[in-house]
Amino acid sequence: MSAVPVPVATPALAPGFWRRALRHRSFVIGAVLSLLLVLAAALSLVWTPHSPYDVDMSAKLLPPGPSYWLGTDPYGRDLLSLLLVGARASIVVGVIAVGIGLVIGTALGLLASAKRGWVEEIIMRLADFGFAFPAILSAIMLTAVFGPGMVNAIIAIGIYNIPTFARITRASANATWAREFVLAARACGKGAFSITMEHVLPNILSVLIVQATIRFAIAILAEAALSYLGLGTQPPQPSWGRMLSEAQTLMFQSPLLAVFPGVAIALAVLGLNLLGDGLRDLFDPRLARKR
Repeated sequence: MSAVPVPVATPALAPGFWRRALRHRSFVIGAVLSLLLVLAAALSLVWTPHSPYDVDMSAKLLPPGPSYWLGTDPYGRDLLSLLLVGARASIVVGVIAVGIGLVIGTALGLLASAKRGWVEEIIMRLADFGFAFPAILSAIMLTAVFGPGMVNAIIAIGIYNIPTFARITRASANATWAREFVLAARACGKGAFSITMEHVLPNILSVLIVQATIRFAIAILAEAALSYLGLGTQPPQPSWGRMLSEAQTLMFQSPLLAVFPGVAIALAVLGLNLLGDGLRDLFDPRLARKR
């Protein structure tokens, strides 16, 4: 019996995709801001103006100048160096936490869509239960048992992402299972696992990519909030959230201590959200025809 043709959605390879992408304002701005975040983190691996870990009390709270381009904090550490290394911490937390939610949540959503019945019901009720524990609450529970730290923050944010990916995957997969080419594959005798991996998953990848981009922005916000509360990244590792926490008592004496990490968080989240919105528009064939 001849193989069933699979209309796999590959928008990034479609003719004119990058031409439309370069005309999409949200995508371009989001891509530029996200690229700056990645470049800042990559730069911190090989170079920083000063060591972000060296304390020099004689240079504390210096204004921006030739030696310290963005000034120094209450411990005499260079703010630019702290921001660069803090970007690395945000990316590490975001990538791993979103990866946890993406892998586990997608697997559960595909299983629920393929099996249906009581399996789907159990997975969806577990997802509803997971929504009752936001990242900050989960981190508080984990730190109460294991102590604060980046690893516990990653686990908490990752667990928080699982129900979201499970629900989105299940809804998108259910729509794909009703398509004609999937029905044809079932008529040819293919099993649920083969259909899921060869037909369903490739056709919902664009939805998962967009969602992962948006959840990345939420993960950066969650990491900053947890570090602000003292539950996330611990000293001496720099973190944008902890920089805000340390600056709150010096708002009138040195407001730039809060401005720089606050702007960094805002630009990173804005860039990822704009990138996600742009990808959603570009991956939607109805909107693609209008551009």
